[in-house]
Amino acid sequence: MRLIAVLLGLLLARPALAQPSPAILDLPAFPGLSERGKAEAQRMLTRNLPRAFALGPEGRFAWQSGGAEGEVEQKALEACGRSGATCRIIARDLAIVAPGAAPPAPAPSGLEISDMNHETVPDPRFLWWGPQRAAGVLVFAHGRGPRGSDSRGGQPQPWTRHFNNAGFDVWRFDRHPNVDEAPRAAGWLKADLQALRARGYRMVVIAGQSRGGWNALMALDTPGLAEAHIAIAPAAHGFEGGPSHARQLDDLRQIVAAAAGAPRARIAVANFRDDPFDAQPDARAVLFNELGARAGGFIFLDRPEGLPGHFGGAGNVFADRYGACLLRLATANPPPRAC
Repeated sequence: MRLIAVLLGLLLARPALAQPSPAILDLPAFPGLSERGKAEAQRMLTRNLPRAFALGPEGRFAWQSGGAEGEVEQKALEACGRSGATCRIIARDLAIVAPGAAPPAPAPSGLEISDMNHETVPDPRFLWWGPQRAAGVLVFAHGRGPRGSDSRGGQPQPWTRHFNNAGFDVWRFDRHPNVDEAPRAAGWLKADLQALRARGYRMVVIAGQSRGGWNALMALDTPGLAEAHIAIAPAAHGFEGGPSHARQLDDLRQIVAAAAGAPRARIAVANFRDDPFDAQPDARAVLFNELGARAGGFIFLDRPEGLPGHFGGAGNVFADRYGACLLRLATANPPPRAC
């Protein structure tokens, strides 16, 4: 009986057979694509939805991303067929458009972690891997909209596609604007990260823009919540000259001090020129470097050229320049020291 129990235990401990990757990730190998077409197909996979890729005879191709939902296919077909070629759409959003190509499986329903004030939920515009199959999970926290506008449901920034294509599920941390105060949101976020870990994700990455990035840094006070914290234009004190802006550096010092409890976490911070939410970039840079000195890995994108303003990390230029590097920071051993 003991031998049977041991054998049964070994069988149960075996990892499940690997499932095939979503077909869209094989787009660069689609028949008829030239080498240049393959490279451009790979580039399209790092773009947010909507997106479409058109292919014509003799390797002609064109692709389009962003804009209105119903326009991307038309624009891709028009660009591909400018010389009179008859082109067809071979990829749309997350799916290959070809006979026999199965659409990617969506996330099962009922996975969200929610209460009346917030929701942490898989974003359906990203490929779904599932906790047991995924390399990890990236939770993206939006900023707090000006004058109480509602930021829930916004598509995470394009650089997160590098994580998704590498096997990470992408979830959103959405908060109701009427109750979205930094300390309360940080508490919800930390509880939700613990819940995702309990569901079986082997690696957790918390990332965010503006107030979401500030919350990602606040989560450093609890060891083991996440392997990596990525803060894009972190802010929580309003515009320069506002009533709470003077507290920015003091509150950042508290974050740096509290992060001593999570010395192995890897951290990335992106600060941008001419950010109206950052009146003291030099002083903040000193504190961010102090934070990074104790981290398990640290990337500081300090006012990179050509990416001004509070939303310098929200576009494709940032994604092309830094997306792969941020993925390496979270996953590589040893992590990179610069991008």
